[in-house]
Amino acid sequence: MCGHGTIGVAVSLAYQGRMSLGIHRLETPVGVVSVELRSPNEVTVENVPSYRFYEALSLVVPEMGTVTGDLAWGGNWFFLVADAPCELKLTNAKRLTEAAQRIKDALRNQGITGDDGGEIDHVEFFGPPESSGADSRNFVLCPGNAYDRSPCGTGTSAKLACLAASGKLRPENSWIQESISGGRFEGSYRLDESGRVIPRITGRAYVYSEATLLQHPDDPFREGIA
Repeated sequence: MCGHGTIGVAVSLAYQGRMSLGIHRLETPVGVVSVELRSPNEVTVENVPSYRFYEALSLVVPEMGTVTGDLAWGGNWFFLVADAPCELKLTNAKRLTEAAQRIKDALRNQGITGDDGGEIDHVEFFGPPESSGADSRNFVLCPGNAYDRSPCGTGTSAKLACLAASGKLRPENSWIQESISGGRFEGSYRLDESGRVIPRITGRAYVYSEATLLQHPDDPFREGIA
């Protein structure tokens, strides 16, 4: 599951005339999600049930000391850290990436996983927002040591689950999550019939290029290399 990727898919399909305004369903590796195309560029994703697995886990991290964070599921597994090692600015991306990677390594080396045994492969730092109207700013390190330029849909879902578990955000109230690059997602959640947190993430995407793939009949690798 990928929140900003799902938003991009919906906007791309709308651009191609293959998706109309309204509610649609997309199948993802972690379950079916609901996608509401609100305009050609604005999408609300209703994510899979999300939850906090462990609150205030203390982790000893080489070169960083003890780091405390929550373990939560939002379509991916996250370790959410409230105290970032430095300001959440793009100029600090290298330092933040290195710190998040140390935390990921420590989680793996100490055998800490999600409740399904899944690897905690995303690390999320939080800090105060820079723009008015936002509730928080984040930095998210994804697999492959790439940081998310968006506020991260699954990361925001995990954050909403933690806020709900702590009683800090009521159902249907909004949470504006700002990314390290200044992008925003509006998050909220509802409770399903069994009391599970169902996050909703609203964001915008834009199509900025088109490409044409040419396949020459004489090219032995026109279908790619397996």
